[in-house]
Amino acid sequence: MASQTSDTVLPNTPTLEDMQRWTWVIGRAQQLMMEHGVELAMKAGDGPAPTPMPALMGTSAIAQAATNFWSDSMKLWQRFLTPGEAAAPEEPKSKDRRFAAPEWREHPLFDLIRQSYQLIAQHMLKSVDLVEGVDEAEKERIRFATRTVVDAMSPSNFAFTNPEVMKKTLETGGENLLKGLEHMLRDMRQGQLTHVREGAFELGRNLATTPGKVVKRAPLYELIQYSPTTDEVFETPLVIFPPWINRFYILDLTPEKSFIRWAVDQGLTVFMVSWKSADASMKDVVWDDYVAAQIDAIDTIRELLDVPSAHAIGYCVAGTTLAATLAVLAGRGEAEKVKSATFFTAQVDFESAGELKNFVDDEQLKLLESLAPEGFFDGRYMAATFNMLRGRDLIWNYVVGNYLLGQDYPAFDLLHWNGDTTNLPAKWHRSYLADLYRDNKLAVPKAMTVLGVPLDLRHVTTPAYVQAGREDHIAPPESVWKITDHFDGPLRFVLAGSGHIAGVVNPPSAGKYQYWTNEKPADSLAEFTEGATEHKGSWWPDWIGWIERQSSEKVPATGARVPGEGKLPAIEDAPGSYVRAR
Repeated sequence: MASQTSDTVLPNTPTLEDMQRWTWVIGRAQQLMMEHGVELAMKAGDGPAPTPMPALMGTSAIAQAATNFWSDSMKLWQRFLTPGEAAAPEEPKSKDRRFAAPEWREHPLFDLIRQSYQLIAQHMLKSVDLVEGVDEAEKERIRFATRTVVDAMSPSNFAFTNPEVMKKTLETGGENLLKGLEHMLRDMRQGQLTHVREGAFELGRNLATTPGKVVKRAPLYELIQYSPTTDEVFETPLVIFPPWINRFYILDLTPEKSFIRWAVDQGLTVFMVSWKSADASMKDVVWDDYVAAQIDAIDTIRELLDVPSAHAIGYCVAGTTLAATLAVLAGRGEAEKVKSATFFTAQVDFESAGELKNFVDDEQLKLLESLAPEGFFDGRYMAATFNMLRGRDLIWNYVVGNYLLGQDYPAFDLLHWNGDTTNLPAKWHRSYLADLYRDNKLAVPKAMTVLGVPLDLRHVTTPAYVQAGREDHIAPPESVWKITDHFDGPLRFVLAGSGHIAGVVNPPSAGKYQYWTNEKPADSLAEFTEGATEHKGSWWPDWIGWIERQSSEKVPATGARVPGEGKLPAIEDAPGSYVRAR
């Protein structure tokens, strides 16, 4: 088996034709690089310095780790040099897709490369736990930086240590590397890693297609009202606040995946806030402005439909803002304006906020200021940050596929949305990271004041539905759970399978994943999980059942329930203009 693999991977003596072919490949590659270099030189300007990586400290523990590493390295080399005398321990079946090709185990050279890398990676990560003299927060930053380096140095990321790339290169005569180089240079020009084939998706054509109208345009947001599909609708409408760090249509992807379309089909009058992508005119926008915008949207809907209240959903950071909005309304004696509040993977207590806390020290915040000279923060930097949290899947997987193997880009709606970045007001973004992620002020009663109201989450009695993702790396379930420690009203907590996106965007028709509920009181996520009941499929039906229990009255789907036929005339068709602004 090994010899057959060797024949397919390692080249024979090149013929004159082969040499001519490779001369052309190298020449073409040099031409592409030269053209790109000239282009960069013409656009040269000041750029941000790279973030410094934390350094490991020299300690006795690190010295012991080095000794252990060299001991394990000698054992590894002994197994390869004298295979008959030192049998390798049986390896468990790996789920690491980087080393899925059979050559990584069947070809002696690549097997050695793989095992050497895994040995180094294992010891690098273990050594972080042995570092002395730093607090846990600093150690976590070191751990994150080490893991980032470990992922970057994987042999699967380099052409001459990846058997799949070598095989592809020999089969295509280097065409894959040239195609990959073109991909890489294009990504460098646009300053962002490409995940999806250009032109595969278009808003209003095959994304964000749920029928509706923009019925209000404010400086910070557009309000979209969707057309009813049922003869009767629930009297209490629903307004959805998406995260302003992303485009709203994550909840309106293809018709089969659209939460908005599904909610409309359940008989809800659905409104969506579409946030404006920041520009220089928004340099003074702060926390208060987003809370005020949420209250303004709620009041607009109440007046339009002549109803006392609305259901509200806040997704991710917009859920954090929704919690602040509820606290402001409670402080004003206006809590009844929100009938119920639903939180998709949202946090209010950032003590256990996960790996994003690695980006909120003083040095990182100072760097952010340098990246926003015009008062707004380029969304491509935020996209890169989130990609780093799953670098193996969202960065290096595409480096190999797009750049080394020269593969065509897929047509994947979720990845298109992920790359459709939104700019952020710099002042607001910095204060969000500092006040919440770093200082955790929202969790402290009256530590923050918004719109003149000292925030106290203990005064929030609005019925709440809290959804967390079991595998969420952006809003860890342990962090989302902490909402239950602060709100004082009736609350239903649901733990969904998968993560920050797939755990939310999981239509019942897909029959995927699962969710857990627990009807008994629990003091911790661990206690909730221990006594939870697992349900197959989507949690969406559980949510609509909960909504109906809050307010079951229905009215005809006529008049102002139809976009543009009430006090607010239709401005344009959904998905509107703000979602298209770059």
